[in-house]
Formats: sequence, structure tokens, C-alpha cells
Amino acid sequence: MTYVLLIIGFLILIKGADFFVDGSAGIAKHFKIPPIIIGLTIVAFGTSAPEAAVSISAAINGTEGISVGNIVGSNIINISLIIGLTAFIFPLKVSKSTIIKEIPLALLGAVALLILLSDIKLSDGTANIFSRADGLILLAFFSVFLYYIIEVALKSQGNGTYLIETDKPITTNLKKDIPITLIGLTGIILGGWLVVRESQTIALSFGMSETLVGLTIVAVGTSLPELVTALTAALKKQSEIALGNVIGSNIFNTFFVLGVTSTITPLVVEAKIIFDIILMITLTIILLVFSHTHKRTLNKAEGVLLSLIYLSYLVFIIIRN
Repeated sequence: MTYVLLIIGFLILIKGADFFVDGSAGIAKHFKIPPIIIGLTIVAFGTSAPEAAVSISAAINGTEGISVGNIVGSNIINISLIIGLTAFIFPLKVSKSTIIKEIPLALLGAVALLILLSDIKLSDGTANIFSRADGLILLAFFSVFLYYIIEVALKSQGNGTYLIETDKPITTNLKKDIPITLIGLTGIILGGWLVVRESQTIALSFGMSETLVGLTIVAVGTSLPELVTALTAALKKQSEIALGNVIGSNIFNTFFVLGVTSTITPLVVEAKIIFDIILMITLTIILLVFSHTHKRTLNKAEGVLLSLIYLSYLVFIIIRN
């Protein structure tokens, strides 16, 4: 029955993502909001909902390894496997603002995470603890991110600049687009939750550690909404929504999800996860470099390289465990 529910979860995710991309693209055009803003906010928040639910639940239940591993693992998957596969399907155009602001903000989040979790190295502590104070710092960063998004959206509406990249005209009908978006969001959250729950049950039955479960099975499960949404957006040639979704999701995961989780309850994490955070920082820098090449476009070769990096990392952490 577990495997049946897992398949059902996948199907709900796929259809939910399809509805969500169509609805959000229609809303973007109606309000003259750039698709990158939709990707960084509505889509990113919706696809990060499973990470939030899993991380908060894991922290409350005392499984901090799953909680933090889920966030770090999801972010690594986002900027390696998901962007890699998406770029392989359809080259991803990167806007100038994404290179100057969004990706550096995601990099800042990764670096902040490394500093706040390095208690043993930096403070001679006995354990790496993510305290409530650390969580409040991340939430403060998140508030700055929200301010930036609102400011950009207002300016975009003011000058009437927006861009929808599609192979067919997008009609604007809020009475249809809003329900479709909400149905899609519900499908993403429900499907993601179902996949994560059943995947976690399967993984724990094989005797995997909490951190490894968080970095692999749970991270993959909670990243499925980002993967399906990004691939769907790429197939529809909504490249800015695809990239904005992934980068926005990483920002939400680090600043908001981890911030809220550690504010609710302090998190004690294993020292070995520091390596994974350093890899997350490295991948974000690689993404930033790739964004400057080929007229600000991620091509198929770069997508393949990012995907191979994740597969190599996956083999490494399984052996490490």
C-alpha cells in the first residue's frame, strides 16, 4: 500500500504543477507582473510548503537531523539536479536582476547558514546548535527579501513592463486563473506531503540515519514540487518562472522555513552536515558563474554538468553514512 500511495502522490504533484504554472502565468499577465516575481513569490512559497511542513514537524518530534538535512538537501537538489535537468530540456534565460540580486541573496543565505551552524569551529562549542536567536536572524533576512520583492512588483506595475515567454497566447481570466492556481497549489502541497511521508517510511525501514534520510529521501520528496513545476514551466517555455521558482524556493527554505523551525525549537545538528552546506555554497557560486555565460543563458552542457555533480554527491553521502 505504501508504494501505491507513493505513485498517487507523484500523479497529484504532476497535475498540480501543471495547473499552478498555467494559473500563475495568467495572473502575472493580468496584473502586468514579471513572471520572475511570480516564480520568486507565489510559486516558490507553494513549492516550499512541503519543506516547511516536514522540517517543522521533524523539529517538534525531536528529529533535528531530518529537519536541517531536508533544507540543505533540498537546496542542493534545487541548484544542481533541478536546474540541470530544466536547462537540459530548455535553455534557461537569466535576467539581469536575478544575477545581481536573487542569486547573490541565495548565496548570502547559504553563507549565513554555514556561519550560524559552525558553533564548534567558531565558538568552541560542544555542538552545532541552531538557536532561536539564529532563527530570528534568518527571519530578519527574509523580511528584507519580501521588501525587495514587493518593491520590484510595484515598480513593474508602475511602468507596465512585463514579459511572458510562451509558445501560445496566454489569456487573462481571473475567475479561471485564480481557482486553477489554488487547485494546483493544493495538489502540489498534498502530493508533496504524501510522497514525503511514504518515502520516509520506506527509507527508515532500511535503517538509514536521520541526517541521510533528510539529505536524500526526504529532500528529494520535498523537492519534487520544485522539480515538476520547473520542468513543466520549461516545457511551456516559461523559463523565468522555472528559474525564479528554484532560486526563490532556496531563499524561502533557508530564511523562512529554517528560520521558523529554529525559532519554534532549537536544532542540534551533526557536524558532518557542514560539508553539505559548503557544497551548497559552491553550487550557488557555480550557478552565478554560469549565469554570466552564453548571453545570460544556462545551456544543455551546463545543465548536464550540474546534474552530474548531484549524482556524484548522492553516491558520496550514501557511502559516508
